[in-house]
Amino acid sequence: MPHKVLRDHVNKWRFGPGAPLSDECIYVSPLDVRHVYVEDRGAAAPVFKRRHSGVVVAGDWDLSRAPLPETRAARVIHDHFVRGLSWAETGIVDYHLAIIAEKGVSEGLRTSRDVHARYETLDRVYEEALRTGRLRSQRELPEHFRREHGGIFVHVGRDGAALRSGGGRHRFAIARILKLARVPAQLGVIHPDAVRAGHLERLRRPL
Repeated sequence: MPHKVLRDHVNKWRFGPGAPLSDECIYVSPLDVRHVYVEDRGAAAPVFKRRHSGVVVAGDWDLSRAPLPETRAARVIHDHFVRGLSWAETGIVDYHLAIIAEKGVSEGLRTSRDVHARYETLDRVYEEALRTGRLRSQRELPEHFRREHGGIFVHVGRDGAALRSGGGRHRFAIARILKLARVPAQLGVIHPDAVRAGHLERLRRPL
């Protein structure tokens, strides 16, 4: 984490008190997120991970985007909460168990109990979001670590567009199904033009 503290200081030196912060919480409209960041593992569109949160990156990386695809997570969430299928009927339980049998772990899950616990948790997330009309931020969760670390992960392009990039895919899918107005997200990398144009200030507002 020391490198993130240093990053915050450098950003403030470059952009002033309103500079981007590592792991900071921003707010996005799920239905307005229309693109995913496409990595090419080259200089034009590098691979960005959660550890790069708050890095200000110039260049044309943010133009490497594609329409938001239908992911496995989105399909499973839709099948369960909209079509009414059980988690087992969606095929996701067998999917994880097959990988666990072969490799010993699937997305951090190691046992059948782990698999069922994950999807029971998602049931609770959905029920709470349906009741309250919002998703809780990472700061409100028992496993909170730092700011919005671990939340729905998005990069911010020069035009202020939130570009999906893995992380929080189930919560993001739930938010879209429920058509939530704004949800908390973890800031990924951000284009300097977005900072200068005031897009970050807009994204910091919950409503």
